Amino acid sequence: MTYPADRKYTKDHEWIRISGDTGEVGITDYAQEQLGDVVYVELPEVGRKVTAGESFGSIESVKAVSELFAPMTGEIVAINDHLKNHPEIVNSDPHGTWMIKVKLSQPTDSGALLDSSQYQSQLG
Repeated sequence: MTYPADRKYTKDHEWIRISGDTGEVGITDYAQEQLGDVVYVELPEVGRKVTAGESFGSIESVKAVSELFAPMTGEIVAINDHLKNHPEIVNSDPHGTWMIKVKLSQPTDSGALLDSSQYQSQLG
């Protein structure tokens, strides 16, 4: 699996794709593979402020429930409503499926995040 180079990654297996002052957030292929078949995604309300590293929701599979963590600090400006009725798209297209969009308080401050090659090498 090649991880797209146009985004940054967390050690908790989330990705963020930054465009201007907004970031789209999702989970990596590795994360969905570990979870198995996703059956439910719980997302926050639009307008909620999140801090980098803070839980913003959860994802439930047939095997486990996992928290979702914000890669960067900001305010949630959109959630992917499509996931309510079709959570399984996270399995089929994890890098093409965003969960939340965040208006970033500091869009250039992605220092703690990994690039695709760093992320891939930490997977071992």
